[in-house]
Amino acid sequence: MGKAQKKKAIRRHNPVRVPDSHLSHGLASASSASSKADAILPIIQKLGSPDTSERVWACAAVSNLIQNDPSTRRLLQGKNIVAALITRLSDSIEEVVVEAAGALRNLCVDGGYDICAEMFNKNMLAPLRAFPAKVSATLRQLLENPKSAPDGARRLVYEFAENIITIFWCLSETSNKALKAVNDINLIPFLLSFLQARDHLPLSTVNSAAQCLYVLTEDNDPAIEAIRSESSYVNCLVEIAQSENPTNLSSEENNKRTRWLTLRVLASGVLRNITPLPTIIPASTIDVENTILLPLLAPQLSLNLENITTSVGNLLEQLPDQDEIVNKPSLQHAPGSDHKTSAERDLGYIEENLRVALLALEILTGMCAKLPEPEPVTGDIPGSKRVAEDEELDDEMELDEEKSIEEAIPTTNGDSSEPRKSTNGLLGTLSGPLVALVHPTALSFPPSATDPSRHPPTTSALSSIHVRALECLNNLFLAIDEAQTDGQASFSTQDKEGARALWDELWGALAKVGKVVSGGKIVASRGLERKREIWEIAMGALWGVARVSRGYLIPDAEQVQALIEFCDAVEEDMTKVKCIGTLECLAQNTEAIEANKIISTYFLSRIASPSSGNTESCLQSASALIDIYSDEAAPYDVNFRQNKWVEALERALPGLRKLVRGIDRRKPGGMELRSRGDEVVTNLAAFIKYRKALKLH
Repeated sequence: MGKAQKKKAIRRHNPVRVPDSHLSHGLASASSASSKADAILPIIQKLGSPDTSERVWACAAVSNLIQNDPSTRRLLQGKNIVAALITRLSDSIEEVVVEAAGALRNLCVDGGYDICAEMFNKNMLAPLRAFPAKVSATLRQLLENPKSAPDGARRLVYEFAENIITIFWCLSETSNKALKAVNDINLIPFLLSFLQARDHLPLSTVNSAAQCLYVLTEDNDPAIEAIRSESSYVNCLVEIAQSENPTNLSSEENNKRTRWLTLRVLASGVLRNITPLPTIIPASTIDVENTILLPLLAPQLSLNLENITTSVGNLLEQLPDQDEIVNKPSLQHAPGSDHKTSAERDLGYIEENLRVALLALEILTGMCAKLPEPEPVTGDIPGSKRVAEDEELDDEMELDEEKSIEEAIPTTNGDSSEPRKSTNGLLGTLSGPLVALVHPTALSFPPSATDPSRHPPTTSALSSIHVRALECLNNLFLAIDEAQTDGQASFSTQDKEGARALWDELWGALAKVGKVVSGGKIVASRGLERKREIWEIAMGALWGVARVSRGYLIPDAEQVQALIEFCDAVEEDMTKVKCIGTLECLAQNTEAIEANKIISTYFLSRIASPSSGNTESCLQSASALIDIYSDEAAPYDVNFRQNKWVEALERALPGLRKLVRGIDRRKPGGMELRSRGDEVVTNLAAFIKYRKALKLH
């Protein structure tokens, strides 16, 4: 069986960004004559005005115009708005700097990675570098003497701090080069100071610092060591994660409860990122995952998404007409001001709760993966003499057909020596809530490629929750399968019954998502990106469930056909591998003779005409056939004998061998793929010889 992958580092969902595909088209084109387009030129001109009030107004107007309107944002980008706002960060008037930072923050959030890359390339970090020290000095004065400044001035400082922290967080995820530049600023003491003073600062600002810490400590050694080297930092994180949520709050203060919970979840995420904790502190004895993470994060998955969708729909009916506000930018309605109706506040509360669940899923997904760091390469490297010698031996190499058939045991990137006693316990704790979060609702996707979502923030959060829940299930079941392989866990008949129910639930969720294959190709319509992503990730989750209950699942003809169609249509070869792995497990049901025939015929068609673009899936197909028919006493072996598939395999072997010899070992992963390919070819040759020797007809 092939290699099952559990992703460790992925581009995370931005918890405050709404993807462009969930929004309306905004301006029909850059030359549209809408009121927004008419407003852009005066705004650009006023950014450079000698009048302070006009510069402040222009920065606030940019923030207002770009909210959830990608076309207007792109039109502003075309007018070089990023450079103009970066210039305003060095303005002599503090209020202009604050508004410019707010506009840049919103551009980072709404524009995503592309606009963050533009900001980094235009050297935005140069003026930003000076701000942490200035903000720290100001905050120190405010904390020591709270009455030294009026409420408005304090609020301005807090909002400015929140804006620049969010910018640092977004930039750090742009590229490795940007992350290194952010590391050089040494933000850890600055960010931790907000968490340490959390009782005296707005929670929204503290949470921004915690979110930035969470991002910076994701596989980033400088930030990790900066926290681990200071025991007060670690103790602060432990205190927050183990604290209790505030009680006796009124319904109007629900956001405070949610924001405090967000802070606890973020702190727990940072703790997981920096584990193991330093042995010199008392907290090092804490089992972070079982004592802090699971008790805190698992309850956050208990959401009823259908009820949430209904509530959002009801609240949307209560919203006032926003056209006047959107088309008349002013400081009164700039981000940060709270001129909201009760319905708007309730929508915000729902969105924040969805974000907490999404964050919990993200941390749990990484927790289930349990991947070790890649080992340093100590052997052959691309271009070395050894590699060249191996290539010369290719033409002379003769397969050792006496070699016994070795079952291709699935390998994940997990550490096989790591105890996994709690894996089945995790399954019982998480599988139910996770599969419930996979099912889409009426607001999970835009209604069509041309119509925007009724409420883009909810759609963004819901679709991301579906994706992350599937990723978590994928990692969880691969961990269980690995534990079974290592002999550290067993999967009882009762467990397999539960897995079969979970299998049906996953297919039920995919039915709600809808098909993404048409005419043999993946549908490439605007707004359907999340649906395609859900199908792709679902293949991993289905494979995980099928692996732990191999031969126990009853193949359904429609499901088998859907897997084959998706495998043929999807471009990414690793997704094809997952489809093939799932089909392989279905083919091993001893009572499903016809399904076995359909699946095996499909595998044979793939290896009969191998393609260099689908090397891994071709190898997976060959390996699957060996696994399926390694037991000639299986009832479905009649298909192998009656259809004379040993002859078909013999005809396919030379092409497969040629495919393997063509693997470029100088490319990333090439050495590993070549080694796997050689193993599959060797096993297939031995398998053919073994089956021919049986002389079964």
